[in-house]
Amino acid sequence: MLQAALIVLALGFGATLALAVTATTWSQIRAPGGIATFIGSLTGLAGTYLALVMVLLVSRVPAVERVLGQDGLLRWHRKLAPWPLSLIVAHVVFLTVGYAEVAKTGVWHEFGVLVNSFPDVLLATIGFFIMVAIGIISIRAIRQRIPRERWWALHLFMYLALAISFAHVIALGPSFVGHPLTQMLWSALWAATAGLVLVYRIGLPIVRTMRHRLVVVEVREETPGVVSVVCRGQNLERLAISGGQFFEWRFLTRGMWWQAHPFSISALPRPPHLRLTVKVVGDFTAAVSRLRPGTKIAIEGPYGAFTSHHRDREKAALIAGGVGVTAVRSLLEDLPRGCDPVVVLRASRPEDLVFSDEVAELVRQRKGRVHELVGARSQVNMHGLIDLIPDLRQRDVYVAGPEQFVLEVCTTLRRLGVAADATHAEVYSL
Repeated sequence: MLQAALIVLALGFGATLALAVTATTWSQIRAPGGIATFIGSLTGLAGTYLALVMVLLVSRVPAVERVLGQDGLLRWHRKLAPWPLSLIVAHVVFLTVGYAEVAKTGVWHEFGVLVNSFPDVLLATIGFFIMVAIGIISIRAIRQRIPRERWWALHLFMYLALAISFAHVIALGPSFVGHPLTQMLWSALWAATAGLVLVYRIGLPIVRTMRHRLVVVEVREETPGVVSVVCRGQNLERLAISGGQFFEWRFLTRGMWWQAHPFSISALPRPPHLRLTVKVVGDFTAAVSRLRPGTKIAIEGPYGAFTSHHRDREKAALIAGGVGVTAVRSLLEDLPRGCDPVVVLRASRPEDLVFSDEVAELVRQRKGRVHELVGARSQVNMHGLIDLIPDLRQRDVYVAGPEQFVLEVCTTLRRLGVAADATHAEVYSL
């Protein structure tokens, strides 16, 4: 499935580049400014296509979500992100240089002419500067200093930037002017991408929110700094969620309604109730711990590939660090009885072992065993996993927890010879 998707995307990228190549003749390239103008057209189309692919990655299309999962989508998004912006910057620079060579004027003068005289270029320029601003705030060193909800809100402007940049491509692009077929195909590609965003990021969440009408009925402390929110809803038997998955939760109360955060369910639905569990690490999660009964909830999802559906081997090992136990605990419910699961729970202190009793009971029912590793990180040797689970290489291994924990465990699994397709990870980070 993933390979087929990559082939389709690669073919689309090749076709996009072909649009620029076939729209330019050798005489045009040899003319003054011809090389710069050609490079500008080529990079513009390539950058825009990759930007649409990035939008597709975060549009939450179920088929894409099932294959890549949350972590896979984020990895691909991060890897791809520098390319469309770099190509679009090159597009602006080379086109301006090319037109300046033709007009025999300075670059800055020609840039002003393009913005003020050419159709739809002013809007495209505004979109360009929005993209650059978002690219700057997405640099890791800057991103880490910005609260997640503020960064998320600013990131939404990327949709606006792409939308207002569309018209100038059709109006001015050599591949489109006088070519109604390519205009139609390019417009259809944009419309399809926008439609997927509208359906899966807006329409479907509204439908599910209205169908299930979740409200908070109880907020209870599980361990110091960890709370569970018990919700009541309608038609939860129709909620197609698997153990290990998560929703984007939007609590419809003052100061919280405008932002959504991802939290895993910590138990499969027991109609009419559903439970999520949250570690209090910031302003939003602190507000979650203070939610009042009766607070209405909007949901987006379920999401995530951290499920039993990705299990190819008969046995499984589940490794949880901290609040990562929520995904592991709900995943256990989806594993068949008698499957001999091995669960490793990692925590700094005994009181931080959330749901240890529930996990132990679920594991006992499935004739497995639980190992609890407690202590400072320097005192807990994850390389000892092979001693705890001698047949580790013959199992599917699920790892959930904070980003650094997951990275360390996945690195250890590779060194221990666990196959890449047998490793399934879920990262908990803000």
